[in-house]
Amino acid sequence: MWESKLTRVCLDTSVIIEYIDRGGKYHQYSSQLFNLIIKGNLRAIIPHVILAETYYVASRIYEKLGLENPDLYANKLVEWLYRLPTIQVIGEPLDLALEAGKIKLKYRLALTDCYILAVSKLYNCKVIFREREKEMINIIKELEKEFKIMFLEDYI
Repeated sequence: MWESKLTRVCLDTSVIIEYIDRGGKYHQYSSQLFNLIIKGNLRAIIPHVILAETYYVASRIYEKLGLENPDLYANKLVEWLYRLPTIQVIGEPLDLALEAGKIKLKYRLALTDCYILAVSKLYNCKVIFREREKEMINIIKELEKEFKIMFLEDYI
């Protein structure tokens, strides 16, 4: 489903979380994406800040599931993402920070969303979100015109 459309993608935290949430509405699609990434059929680019957000959200999910040491599980997830050879973690180069800042100023989105949109622009790749977020609804046409965006919700 994804191979012909993408070679490099930038993943939103929500897509990573769907991968670990086996009961999630979009788990099947996120799982397919990760299978392609793991096999090397897709390359993912993730801004450093997404790893921090993933740690936070995953830890809360693991805690709700009643797992002992939820932070340890979240840490293992983030380390796995960081070390996976088909995922490139982007640090804080100046051009990325400036582009994310410009997007934040223009669209007033969450800062992590601005970072992945900036990666999309700078690295010419598609951004994959789980679904259209509330703050995107009124500006979705502008975003789709300026950035390459996909939503897992479109494949249900």
